[in-house]
Amino acid sequence: MDKTNANNVAHVLSEALPYLQNLNNKTIVIKFGGNAMIDENLKNSFARDIVLLKQVGVNPVIVHGGGPQIGSLLEKIGKESKFVNGMRVTDSETMDVVEMVLGGLVNKSIVSLINMNGGHAVGLTGKDGCLIRAKKMQLEKNSPELAVPEIIDLGHVGEITSIDPSLVNTLDQGNFIPVIAPIGVGDDAMSYNINADLVAGKMASVLGAEKLLLLTNTAGILDKEGNILTGLNVEDVDKLKADGTIHGGMLPKVDCALDAVNSGVKTAHIIDGRVEHAVLLELLTNEGVGTLIKS
Repeated sequence: MDKTNANNVAHVLSEALPYLQNLNNKTIVIKFGGNAMIDENLKNSFARDIVLLKQVGVNPVIVHGGGPQIGSLLEKIGKESKFVNGMRVTDSETMDVVEMVLGGLVNKSIVSLINMNGGHAVGLTGKDGCLIRAKKMQLEKNSPELAVPEIIDLGHVGEITSIDPSLVNTLDQGNFIPVIAPIGVGDDAMSYNINADLVAGKMASVLGAEKLLLLTNTAGILDKEGNILTGLNVEDVDKLKADGTIHGGMLPKVDCALDAVNSGVKTAHIIDGRVEHAVLLELLTNEGVGTLIKS
């Protein structure tokens, strides 16, 4: 290694020190999704990031999605995917596929990647240890011609009623890395498919996490000229929503981040999962790779 490269490496390591000190023995909840779950290089860099964080005293908790993988398997068995307001209509047959893909294929592939890189990951769904209790989501459609709102049946799409953090805390204390599929269980013992962003946000709140990271396929929150915005507080975000700067598919992620910071999570980060080692860059460098939101 020549002197210039050596100095650059030393500078990066030194820059990370105060961040590592601040995060020691703290919990970080990370929603893993988008391109980062599909591209092999990104998957491997993510796994290495998680193992390194655990090695230096941080407690990462992973919540993952898997929409494209579910859609692919449904297509293979000849079942059409139907969506209402961006949510997958989940009948009993579709729910079986959701459980196979999220709780099996996707979850175990993430666990294997982390373990291959030297970590000790454990795969869970919200049904394990009654981790995530859920109920059927009621979606209402309002229109002028209806006297009362129409109730749209999304099947096994759920919303969280409670989270019991004891299992995750036990794994953290035992030097394991929890990897959680967003499937909940109801009082009726039925399984429910839950939005992974919502699970990650609620999990961060219940665990008293230091940070919530949402990996996306965008650079973060952009202004109207396409420049990335960071260091936002709740009031800033509310203004950006009101003037239409934040719109479309970014809205649910931003609302999830706001709910987390309003519930005690110190900061939420919407970061670019298309960048290798995005997690480490966001947590341990001055520049980061996304948008930071604080209360």
